[in-house]
Amino acid sequence: MVKIIQEALECLKAGGLILYPTDTVWGIGCDATNPEAVAKVYALKKRDDSKSLVLLASDMDMVAKHVKVIPQIAIDLVEVNDAPMTIIYPGAQYLAPNVVAEDGTVGIRIPANDFCIELIRRLRRPLVSTSANISGEPTPGCYAQISPEIVAGVDYVVDPSLEKGSTGKASQIIKLGVDGEVEVIRK
Repeated sequence: MVKIIQEALECLKAGGLILYPTDTVWGIGCDATNPEAVAKVYALKKRDDSKSLVLLASDMDMVAKHVKVIPQIAIDLVEVNDAPMTIIYPGAQYLAPNVVAEDGTVGIRIPANDFCIELIRRLRRPLVSTSANISGEPTPGCYAQISPEIVAGVDYVVDPSLEKGSTGKASQIIKLGVDGEVEVIRK
């Protein structure tokens, strides 16, 4: 796994796109602070850039660097939730402008996947993690279901054997307001 992480890291640092397994579904990823790389993700997915992208962080310390304030409810949710959960935080900062929603929010998840955590720690920045499909098409549950167009459109494909442990289902999404409001976006 060390060699794969190093190769993926080199690709990300060079502004490239990777195709990689998470604890949920396969993702198209790039450095979430690189606007040119983020633009490539939107182009590959044929996705309207007004729709924001989910990011992965290695831990709550990384989340804290990229949002102005972490509502207490977010910490509570992360501690008690045992299912993959993306939290949409208000006050995104130090990210590529094209990963931040028009209202200044950003969706971030901490994956339960050793490969992802180590890659993100070594990158030292959040990683874009949008599903590996063309916008509007079904989300592939495993590597074998990813379209050849997506595979050909990235710069590096992580070894599919690392998908063991992936659920094949997207994470739940919860949006938090600055005053602790909670809105369930996807169960």
